[in-house]
Amino acid sequence: MTSPSTDSLPKQTRPPVFAIACGCLALLAVGQLAIGGIALAKRFQDSQKVRIVEKEVPKVVTLRIPQSGEKTADKSIVARPPVLEIAPLPKVEPTPLTTPSIAIPRSERLVKEAKQARIAGDMMRAITKLESALEESPHEASVLFELGQIHENMGVLDKASEYYEQVFQLGVAGAGSLYQAAAAKLRDGFERPTDKLGKLSLDRVGIIKGEDPKGQKVTLTIPVEVAPDAELDVGEISIEVNFFNLTSKGDIVPLEDDSWVEQHWLTEPINWADGPETLLMTYTIPSQSVANEHLFGSLEYYGQVVTLSYKGEVMDMEAWPRHLAARLPNRNSQNMNDPYALPDFSNEFPPDFDPSAGLLPPR
Repeated sequence: MTSPSTDSLPKQTRPPVFAIACGCLALLAVGQLAIGGIALAKRFQDSQKVRIVEKEVPKVVTLRIPQSGEKTADKSIVARPPVLEIAPLPKVEPTPLTTPSIAIPRSERLVKEAKQARIAGDMMRAITKLESALEESPHEASVLFELGQIHENMGVLDKASEYYEQVFQLGVAGAGSLYQAAAAKLRDGFERPTDKLGKLSLDRVGIIKGEDPKGQKVTLTIPVEVAPDAELDVGEISIEVNFFNLTSKGDIVPLEDDSWVEQHWLTEPINWADGPETLLMTYTIPSQSVANEHLFGSLEYYGQVVTLSYKGEVMDMEAWPRHLAARLPNRNSQNMNDPYALPDFSNEFPPDFDPSAGLLPPR
């Protein structure tokens, strides 16, 4: 038995497919319209809120740098702090160190006399005076330093080091400028006066004769030359002049009265910066009365011998007339430290040399 087809069914019993599809489409459209309305409402609400957005915007600033030497009145757009003019601080010179004075006057006098004796070459007399000063002033830097110099000149270097060490231990407060001098001695070692040979010498001595109301007047100009690389202690330089007079009887006699002589340096300070330094020495022979001249005779200037020494050692000598050099004391001494001693060439002869034999071979 076959079922009937839909075409054979009556029209009232067919399902409304088209109507249902249209209803679904209508519902879908309404739903989309509702969603769009809600989205628009939400967006409208968000647009009503105030939002603050911070952004860093770079700003370009143009600075104009004037060229060197250019004068301009334009002001920079960037404000600069005012330039303060600070006055320079005054230059403070360091206070130079000085030699401390000796508290006891007698000790100070003994030190001066000892220094004069040392320069004159009388070391024993200088040591005697300094030992007396040391008993009264055992901690005086000047006494200890002078003892060190004397022993250095005598070649007793160990003893000289002990005295320089005592001066060094006193420090700057106790020794002043002698502290630096003692430190240099201990650091650099000792220098022998003979090391200055060839670096300290006399130039030609000038003689100027003239008349003076007090008597005969003679002025000597004594130039002293120093090598450029020589470092000398001016206080250790000594110039000694032995004057000789001619009597009315024809005798040549040395000067015995030192009060007739005055001396001073032509320029000070003595530093040899502009060449030789010159010592002026004035020698005046006082006038005598006719009676004294008849009894004792008259004197007339004859010549002199100039001796230049450094730390008690003779560096140079000049005599005028030249034969006056033979009249100085210790001329015949054979001491090697005597600058006027005759040379000794005995070490230059061969060991088998016979001084009694002739120099020519026998015939």
